[in-house]
Amino acid sequence: MGCSSCSNGGTPKGCKNNGSCGVTGCGKMDVFDWLAGMELPMGQKPFNIAEVRFKNDRKSFYRYTSEINLSIGDVVAVESSPGYDVGIVSLTGELVRIQMRKKNVKDNHEIRKVLRKANEADIQKWQEARSMEWDTMISARTISKDLGLEMKISDVEYQGDRAKATFYYTAEGRVDFRELIKRLADRFRIRVEMRQIGMRQEAGKLGGIGSCGRELCCASWLTDFRTVSTSSARYQQLALNPQKLAGQCGKLKCCLNYELDQYMEAIKEFPSANTRIDTVKGRAFHFKTDIFKRIMYFIYDKQVGGSPVPVNVDDVHELLAMNKRGETPEDLESFAEVPELVEEVIDYSNVVGQDSLTRFDQVGRSKKGRNKRSKNNRQGNQRGGNRDKRQASGQASDQGGSRPPKGKSRGGNNRPGKPGNDRKGGSNEQRQQAPNDQRQRAPKSEGGPKQNGPKNRSNRRKNNNNSKPSNSSPE
Repeated sequence: MGCSSCSNGGTPKGCKNNGSCGVTGCGKMDVFDWLAGMELPMGQKPFNIAEVRFKNDRKSFYRYTSEINLSIGDVVAVESSPGYDVGIVSLTGELVRIQMRKKNVKDNHEIRKVLRKANEADIQKWQEARSMEWDTMISARTISKDLGLEMKISDVEYQGDRAKATFYYTAEGRVDFRELIKRLADRFRIRVEMRQIGMRQEAGKLGGIGSCGRELCCASWLTDFRTVSTSSARYQQLALNPQKLAGQCGKLKCCLNYELDQYMEAIKEFPSANTRIDTVKGRAFHFKTDIFKRIMYFIYDKQVGGSPVPVNVDDVHELLAMNKRGETPEDLESFAEVPELVEEVIDYSNVVGQDSLTRFDQVGRSKKGRNKRSKNNRQGNQRGGNRDKRQASGQASDQGGSRPPKGKSRGGNNRPGKPGNDRKGGSNEQRQQAPNDQRQRAPKSEGGPKQNGPKNRSNRRKNNNNSKPSNSSPE
């Protein structure tokens, strides 16, 4: 979230103000300085304490002299123990006095001082320390796991001069981390400080997006973490579902307390949840409550599967008063709250039906009928394909039995003056002349050249039968 993570060449990609905007850039726990443009009363000196922001949500107050002119967004070097630390000025002026009063910080000698505005060497060393924090956290987690410590190291923060590192961890109980400190000090050659935080503080340091779609409250503006109980959800008529009521920290959401006071004020008008109303029809028990509409729902004890009857709160008090006097009403339906029917106004007409989600559905056609028709279509395609294969094989066999000699084609190219190229082509004289020539050449079937065509083959078979000698012996 800070400018160091979203900047490119010193300028943030979003606001382009480089940390000098009215809310101190894009850091966590920003406060708008609404007293910045107001003049001080006559004779009053400017407040000489500034609020300095460090990594994540850590802030502190430092005193500076009149020789140092500070403004929001300046990078300063401040006193620390040991050495010095580097931070960004987040607030100056009279608003710092109000923030100190809010956080119960006293203006005394214990407040540390601002040493100077950070120079280039300080900023470079500070950025190098920030780049080492991730690898240090991973190594510290590995060492704590090897030692078998039941703790989770969630964040590491280096001091600006790289002389000290603070390790933030969460644990269910007390942890003996003396051996862990020794190993970390030997590994990184720094002074180690261990600080235990809660689950909500961890979520505030790491940040994230809540189920509402906005940034976590503990990471943006919430500083005091109050106790949240399940009674807050019961007063607001919420389902006790742990998955929906718990936040990213694993605890109940802090936002359950935001509207609790309004619910507590509104629920004073309602009778107890154990309210029972006696009627002639039967005894009615409380079912649920709608706080916003001021309606209570009742259901009869002997009515199984019946719908609850909505009754206004004022009518419920009247019914309870009647029961207290010994009177029994006929039923609850006469006191039922009838909802008002609101006519829906259509400001456009769906002419072409493009807004319908079922416009592509086939109405009236069952899935069973579609499967049956598709199966018949597949079988018909298979039968048609087999028939085509048989026809193709028959044509191939016919072509193989009447293959023309070389140099002559069976047909298709009608050459004028050459009869016999195509049985259907040519002139009438050519078609009449072809049988006569064949009859003249028929006796030469034994020694002469082979003649093709269906008529030549039949004549050749007749001649062969006539010239074949008989098997009977001469007498």
